[in-house]
Amino acid sequence: MPPGASSRTFSTWWSAVAHEVNDVHRRTRRRVMRSVAMRVAAVLVSFLLVAPALAQPKVPGVTDTEVTLGTSTPLSGPAAAWGNTARGMEAWAAHVNEQGGVHGRKIKLVLKDDGYVPGRAVANVTEMKDSVFAIVGLLGTAIVGAAKDVAINAKTPLVAPFGNARIFVKEPRENMRGVFVTNTDYPPEGEFLGTYAIRQLKAQKLAVFYQNDEYGKGGFDGVRKAAAAAGAQVVGEVSYELSDRALGTHALKLKESGADAVILYPTATHGALILKEMAGQGYRPTILASFTLADPLMFTLAGDLWEGVYVNVAGQVGPITTPEAMRASEILSKYEPRLKGKEYAGLYGAVSMMLTIEGLKRAGRDLTREKFIEALEGIKDWRPEGIGAPITFGPGRRHGLNAVQLMRAEKGKLVPVTGWQVFPPLY
Repeated sequence: MPPGASSRTFSTWWSAVAHEVNDVHRRTRRRVMRSVAMRVAAVLVSFLLVAPALAQPKVPGVTDTEVTLGTSTPLSGPAAAWGNTARGMEAWAAHVNEQGGVHGRKIKLVLKDDGYVPGRAVANVTEMKDSVFAIVGLLGTAIVGAAKDVAINAKTPLVAPFGNARIFVKEPRENMRGVFVTNTDYPPEGEFLGTYAIRQLKAQKLAVFYQNDEYGKGGFDGVRKAAAAAGAQVVGEVSYELSDRALGTHALKLKESGADAVILYPTATHGALILKEMAGQGYRPTILASFTLADPLMFTLAGDLWEGVYVNVAGQVGPITTPEAMRASEILSKYEPRLKGKEYAGLYGAVSMMLTIEGLKRAGRDLTREKFIEALEGIKDWRPEGIGAPITFGPGRRHGLNAVQLMRAEKGKLVPVTGWQVFPPLY
């Protein structure tokens, strides 16, 4: 107490001091509480902003700026000519990207070479399945047959696989949820070629040169069915292995069969080789060929021997001389000059990319695999850039296109012989 102060004065003074101390404590507590409250609020706001992103699983192959697709194809080996389909896919993606992409996202294609070896394709798809949004244009009957389960089990959409459409016939319906097929079925195509040879070209003895796999066997089965129905004969069936390079013996067997028409189900390389071997032995029957040999590259590989050949074009592309196909081919050549003279294969791949991009457009900016699948299911009578025959999918339809058109090689070009031959979808 200050000197000279009374006890009452002291009491008053002490009370004032105590009040001031308590007031300081209250102000301090309020500041601390406000600080804590602000920090808690900041944490809550951050959580509310981040929680939806944490709750929503990441979509494989999708970022804010990019959609990544994958494919496995033969860029090397005996089927390398078919690898131009993937270059067509790349070129069309580049064209779309230059226009801004799809809903603000650019398209990236991861392209892996499998050399047409099933084991390598399985490894490629296994590596990609969880990092790409979809597998597009997987090429080759043996390849698709070996690798399809990897994609299906990972629930990775499989769009426009280029292989025997019958590979998927026995798949449970639930496994086909993300599978969309546009490839022509080989047996009815073979039956159509055989029937045309017999009825229109008046051939009575048929022979088939085919690859010893589901691709070649499917075509051969169709030819055999046509012959049986028309009372004609299949007098020669000559298969080859993909690794075969010397085809002289094969050509001799075809010649000795006495067939007046030979139907081809090989690769482009083996197709050209067998024609040269047959010609070298003085054997020049009427030739008909699967849509797999419709690329202009055959005029280069087989030379004059390709003149007069009857060859199908697939519904996915159709004649490459239509204004729509020629316009698309010019775009492809701009981004990939190596496709000049290989327009059919390039367009075959490009149309698969067009189909995928159409699905991405319809699915919207908030992209998921399920929305993409639903978008593709909604496609009805759709022709990509006006090319080929109409494509139709649906909740109960996964074989969206099954058609061919017969052409004839004349003066370095393919000229239409028939209209579209449309076969029933398999599933």
